[in-house]
Amino acid sequence: MTVVLFVLLNATLLELGLDLIPSLWTYRQYIVPIIIVGISFGSGGLFAAKPGIVTGLILLISAYRLFNILRITENRINEHHLRRATRVTSYWLVSLQISLFGLWWLAEHVLTHTRSWIVALAVLQLLTAIVLAASTCRQFIKTRPMTTKKTFADRDLPSITVVIPARNEDQQLEDCLQSVLGSDYPKLEVIVLDDCSQDRTSQIIKNFAHDGVRFIPGEAPKNDWLAKNQAYEQLAKEASGDLILFCGVDVRFAPQSIREIVTLLIAKHKQMLCVMPLNDEPKLSFAQSIRYYWEIALPRRMFNRPPILSSCWLIEAGFLHASGGFAAVSNSIMPEAYFARCAVKVDTYTFMRSTANLGVASVKTTAEQRETAIRVRYPQVHRSPELVLLVAAAELLLLFAPYLLMVVGFWNVFGIATEVLFILSCTILTVTYRSIMSTTSPMNRWYVSPLFPVTVLFDIGLLNYSMSKYEFSTVEWKGRNVCIPVMQIAPHLPKIL
Repeated sequence: MTVVLFVLLNATLLELGLDLIPSLWTYRQYIVPIIIVGISFGSGGLFAAKPGIVTGLILLISAYRLFNILRITENRINEHHLRRATRVTSYWLVSLQISLFGLWWLAEHVLTHTRSWIVALAVLQLLTAIVLAASTCRQFIKTRPMTTKKTFADRDLPSITVVIPARNEDQQLEDCLQSVLGSDYPKLEVIVLDDCSQDRTSQIIKNFAHDGVRFIPGEAPKNDWLAKNQAYEQLAKEASGDLILFCGVDVRFAPQSIREIVTLLIAKHKQMLCVMPLNDEPKLSFAQSIRYYWEIALPRRMFNRPPILSSCWLIEAGFLHASGGFAAVSNSIMPEAYFARCAVKVDTYTFMRSTANLGVASVKTTAEQRETAIRVRYPQVHRSPELVLLVAAAELLLLFAPYLLMVVGFWNVFGIATEVLFILSCTILTVTYRSIMSTTSPMNRWYVSPLFPVTVLFDIGLLNYSMSKYEFSTVEWKGRNVCIPVMQIAPHLPKIL
């Protein structure tokens, strides 16, 4: 045990020194393998000598530390950014391990009964389930399209421009345009940008010219711009409406949808509005269901992060330009989140769920939903491995573990009172998940409700997969590698090892 701790301590000191001492950084190609061996032997040997929950968590954190060290060997970004990123992650992960060593000491010398830990965890899980359920109820009330008696004559309505970026699209684009042109909104301009497609996308757009659809040829994206954001910037400059509605080709509108959205924006005195479309995909999509779950269930006021989706959002043109336009978020995966935060500061942002009456729906396939989740998941946690670890651990302990411990508790392992806590947590979590699914994905049946723990595991795997793709591989959107602008990757840097 002493040897194992000694090796782990020295590997840790060497890891921290690598980011702090310039001379060590210079010889990182020789030092990195030593650190990898030291962390692997130290944490693995510790778990083998004292297997348990705490040593297992220490081993898990060591895996993320190894992931962080391997980023140095890949050498994909500018050296200054690489050094800073790995240093911050090392500090966080080492601090977490030190905290766990403290908990381990407490478990060995103070809290000697395992049941004390289990009861504390069960109470925390129940509190988490209650907070998520309460937040969901609150969001259901706040995001429900309000019934307004206000009506506006056509001449009093603001002009609106619907903008759609398109790249290598097919029937999806045609169906989307037909639904937009079927709107009963009187002052409607429709602009579609062909983002350097290699198929017949441009021809599809031009076929709607007689219906008033404007065609804009896209430009090759700049290295520091995400292609979609550059397309948005071009579209925003061309838009002449007082309001701009951004939507994807997978969105479908009922004839009254745009009028209802604009009326709600005016009635609520807001400058930006985002709509969560109904998911019309009949197959169960873990990626989409967990994404909708987080937007509704998470108490976002605590984190100052308003709910947002990129599918369909409306914004005043003047507010968009006053906030800096898309140049302010040129390499952001979700630029709309930035504008939503700007609007929240002055209480001019609102988020709503679509209903059958509102008539906004998404027909994105399960595969497309999964690709979207991979593209947005790692940037959502600020491209930080330490945040990936914290989020994954929180989901595992607070959302998945109640189901596992409830099943284990049927053999009266923890006692009746503790088992009741697990049952209550699982019931509340399942009901919350079911209520969100029933209002956002009406085509899914009741039997998807018990799949919540599977959905949580899927989200943990997806989050880590998204991280590995961004850090070590490529993440493509419409045939383009979005890692280059998002991660600020220098494509021609050689690997260190």
